[in-house]
Amino acid sequence: MKKTLYISDLDGTLLNRSAELSEYTKTALNAMIAQGLNFTAATARTLASASKILSGLTLRVPVVLMNGVLIYDMERQDYVQVSAFAPETVETVVGVLRRFETTGFMYELDHGALTVYHESLERKPLRDFAAERKARYYKSFRHTGSFADVSPEHIIYFTLLDTRERLQPVRDALAARPGLNLAMYRDVYSEDLWFLELFGAEASKQNAVNYLRQAYGFERVVGFGDNLNDLPMFAACDVRVAVENAQPEVKAAADHICGANGADGVARWLSGGGEDEM
Repeated sequence: MKKTLYISDLDGTLLNRSAELSEYTKTALNAMIAQGLNFTAATARTLASASKILSGLTLRVPVVLMNGVLIYDMERQDYVQVSAFAPETVETVVGVLRRFETTGFMYELDHGALTVYHESLERKPLRDFAAERKARYYKSFRHTGSFADVSPEHIIYFTLLDTRERLQPVRDALAARPGLNLAMYRDVYSEDLWFLELFGAEASKQNAVNYLRQAYGFERVVGFGDNLNDLPMFAACDVRVAVENAQPEVKAAADHICGANGADGVARWLSGGGEDEM
């Protein structure tokens, strides 16, 4: 049997509607991992929130964070790979945000320490985003008068959260810029809000999965996802499984459909013989 990696998105896929791992999923996955299952996660979340969410799992394979910008080994508690922006790309992004009079969060990783900057929390979606992460995951945020006032040397990520109509012009203005990759997708916890996330050209869930495949000798990869930012991960997988609640584009790209995230779809597919049907 080929050495296989099973890799799952978190929000909308492995996590329930409360953004948590259910007791069933934790118990089932830990039992399968103890029996030799190679399992990990790929998420847009940072280490601060992902580590708390995944703390009940025994993960021996590094996790993919921030849409592939970071790969982190939970056992060694160390970053395996970091993909940062070129300074000139940061300056380009900041200029476009200023032109469209929009803002969000800018992430800096310097010597292993993550700092999240914001210019303003006047808009409610941004204020709620920061408040929820402070309360649940103890993430710290730092105010700056302008992103341009922060050194661009260690910037790894931008997160914008707004309506699709407000984000689309920003996305269009940045889509063809060199040195830049992006993901735009609906917030699974809100019908009205979308994320636009910006990161370096070499970073993606696809590249991160390819790295894990090569670095750890996996001959086969099975991926689970629900949202548009999971399509790059699917591109690197041999088998693609969409949860029942996935976006139509993700279902169309999948080889199989498992149960919804609120019904422990991923864990039940793995423990219930989903592999046997392939």
